Amino acid sequence: QVQLVESGGGLVQAGGSLRLSCVASGRPISTYAMGWFRQAPGKEREFVAATTWSGGTTYYADSVKGRFTISRDNTKNTVYLQMNSLKPEDTAAYYCAVKIGGSNWYSDSNYDYWGQGTQVTVSS
Repeated sequence: QVQLVESGGGLVQAGGSLRLSCVASGRPISTYAMGWFRQAPGKEREFVAATTWSGGTTYYADSVKGRFTISRDNTKNTVYLQMNSLKPEDTAAYYCAVKIGGSNWYSDSNYDYWGQGTQVTVSS
């Protein structure tokens, strides 16, 4: 069993930056692909970014490509999401999760062990 705890969210002005962290406990995540998703009020959860177990390959939603960067430090059992040039439409609760299978990197049905989320609010 893996427990995930996200942190680093907050209130930021448009154009600003935040770095989210996702710390895992219970077992090492070094052999797992990991992903970040977000959910805004009244909307479905959507894919943001994902990384293979090594960090060698990454995937991004078109809406964040070029602005967000996913990375990981397996020695710290931690995955990060660096968010730059934030926009009001990035406002959401952000969640990390373990990719448990499937070929579709963008579907939340292929992820499990969700954290409790961290709120990101971007003001205009």
